[in-house]
Amino acid sequence: MLNKRTWIALIILGFLGALAWGVENQFFNTFIYNNITPDPRPISWMVASSAVVATLASIFMGAFSDRVRNRWGRKPFLLIGYLGWGITTALFPTAAYFHPIGIAVFMAILFDCVMTFFGSSANDSVFHAYVADITTTENRGKVMGVLEILSWVALLFVYGGAGLLIDALGYFPFFYIVGGMVFILGLISSSLLQESHYERTVPTESYFKSIINTFSWKSLKENRDFLYLLFAITLWGIAQQIFFPYLMIYIQHYLKIETLQASIIIFLAILLGGIATAYPLGMLVDKWGRKKVALIAIVAEMIGLLAFSLSRSLISLILTGILWLAPISAWTIATGAWSKDLFPEDKRGQFAGYLILFSVALTMIPGPMIGSWLTTTFGIHSVLDGQEAYIPTSLIFQVSAAATLLAAIPILRMKKTSQTSQSR
Repeated sequence: MLNKRTWIALIILGFLGALAWGVENQFFNTFIYNNITPDPRPISWMVASSAVVATLASIFMGAFSDRVRNRWGRKPFLLIGYLGWGITTALFPTAAYFHPIGIAVFMAILFDCVMTFFGSSANDSVFHAYVADITTTENRGKVMGVLEILSWVALLFVYGGAGLLIDALGYFPFFYIVGGMVFILGLISSSLLQESHYERTVPTESYFKSIINTFSWKSLKENRDFLYLLFAITLWGIAQQIFFPYLMIYIQHYLKIETLQASIIIFLAILLGGIATAYPLGMLVDKWGRKKVALIAIVAEMIGLLAFSLSRSLISLILTGILWLAPISAWTIATGAWSKDLFPEDKRGQFAGYLILFSVALTMIPGPMIGSWLTTTFGIHSVLDGQEAYIPTSLIFQVSAAATLLAAIPILRMKKTSQTSQSR
């Protein structure tokens, strides 16, 4: 049973992590597009570079936190990581001061990579290892449901209110505000953390050997289901990343929807499709089992994306937005709980890092590149602010819908188990 203090810390840290990643995933992209160059290729380069950094940071820092947790716990990693995360988020827009454009693009990618190192070290590996430490198989789905609510609340701010804030204040104050929130609230919430009791053990292998041995044939066989789950998460993630980095660009420049109307679409879709469904879905994941919910989410996501690609009116965009947002909640909760069920107890931080390898690096490199290729090849060739531009069309959602179905293949290959073992 988690106490109130732990719940408060989880809620704040979960919200901050989702907030910072939401800002990075969408408004770092639009900042480059609107303030440096309206060319989608630098966006794909930045996403790919940060994905590599996220993977390396989460694996190696996660493994390091596993190694020293019986002496230091996870807390120092979270504290330092969130503080660095806040500072580097605030610094990101200064990339626009550099000239020529090539240097500005390089600095933006560099700032994003430094920010990603802190964020991935704190959130992607150590925070999720900490959640695995303090939860059980009986309540893990519920906790993941709560964290998913926080993710959508953060995205509600990012997509529903951030555009209005940027219009009113500009990009620079916006990034200062977000960075300040991550810094201050990260400092407060990290101090509230209570560590689980860790056995005082002496590592039997070196730091690097413990990582290398994970890829041995024996280890792969022992973690067969985890590997299949990682393949499924990768295929799902690639499909989502085909359209996701270009979502706001699509709404603003292809559908030609004003900021206020776009904010209404995002606000209602997230409120009803993400926030309202997350906690019930978390309970459902514990009750029905991870596998069943994940398979339902795949089919539902395909239908939702196809419907969204055909929508043009405000109402239809809201309704179809709900149709593809709710399955994302279901998938994230189901696979998030399932992966933590399969983490080896002594390598949770390290395996959380491998989860990032498959869910970030192997998805955020090919996915945006596919979206960029679809945009530059089949999109609308235009001129924005005197510069050559490519505007994405609804094709990116249709391709993503088809690609989503591939995630079912490894899920179906996972061995059949009892309801209890499968869902817990």
